[in-house]
Amino acid sequence: MAPATPTIPVIPTEEVREALHEGRPVVALESNVITHGLAYPDNAETAHKVEAAVRKGGAVPATICLDGGAIRVGMTDDDIERFASEPGIPKVSSRDLPVVLARGGRGATTVASSLVAAELAGIPFFASAGLGGVHRGAQTTMDVSSDLIQLTRSKVAVVCAGAKMILDLKLTMEYLETQCVPVISTGSDDFPAFYCASSGVRSPHRVDDDDLLARIVATHWAAGHPGSVVITTPPRPEDAVDSAEAERAITEALAQAERDGVSGQGLTKYLMRAVDRATGGRTAQANMAVLISTAETGGRLAAAYARHVNAAS
Repeated sequence: MAPATPTIPVIPTEEVREALHEGRPVVALESNVITHGLAYPDNAETAHKVEAAVRKGGAVPATICLDGGAIRVGMTDDDIERFASEPGIPKVSSRDLPVVLARGGRGATTVASSLVAAELAGIPFFASAGLGGVHRGAQTTMDVSSDLIQLTRSKVAVVCAGAKMILDLKLTMEYLETQCVPVISTGSDDFPAFYCASSGVRSPHRVDDDDLLARIVATHWAAGHPGSVVITTPPRPEDAVDSAEAERAITEALAQAERDGVSGQGLTKYLMRAVDRATGGRTAQANMAVLISTAETGGRLAAAYARHVNAAS
């Protein structure tokens, strides 16, 4: 007799539960930006602004975290304050998810683990500032973000501002193409680079109509594809950082990281902070702005998808 498969507790807030039950749009959000992004209290303030942006777009926000052996879908004001102010809460990717849940500890979700949680909760849309991707030099290091792997596994549409400029964005796009993950840009012909309007890589598709984007997502899943659809939106012109300036700062930061012996998991944080210092703090400000603008777009597209699904049922 085969052993019973344990179930994972997925606990939504009352607001999220009611919205899902009624077929209203919900947008999942990661909690890693609270614990490992900005310093307190800016991190808590930004988390509230991101949730407000989802509401402005027409959807209910569901910031996801791990606590007490359960996936919490939606964070209260007290939860956000606690995660923002308490040190030592670990960043949990999809690889680490079963370990932290089984131990009953706390954890902040990344893009990858948020996708797992969103699918378990029945939330079809997730918003983030930017994806992880293929790192520069991956031909020798094999450093590829688990975000890309999870995009092939989770049936959740991802709204973002592309991927971080510190990555190899051409190889990132090649990987997504190889794995049959649709990439569609709205508001731009190019794949954006987080806080830069363009990565210099043309997007495979541009669609500026929300209802058409909703039909594309539904059609992708109706065709039997198990993974995500990536929908990118660029930063607003007033928030964007010049690509050439950012590239110069990244080149210098990569050289310094090699001198300091920084690699692996610590490299992204090291590079992001080095680039922020080199740009006088403008990339951090742009990061906050992109979190908010992608959340609003995510809310709008989730609302369009909910209209499409409800009309078809």
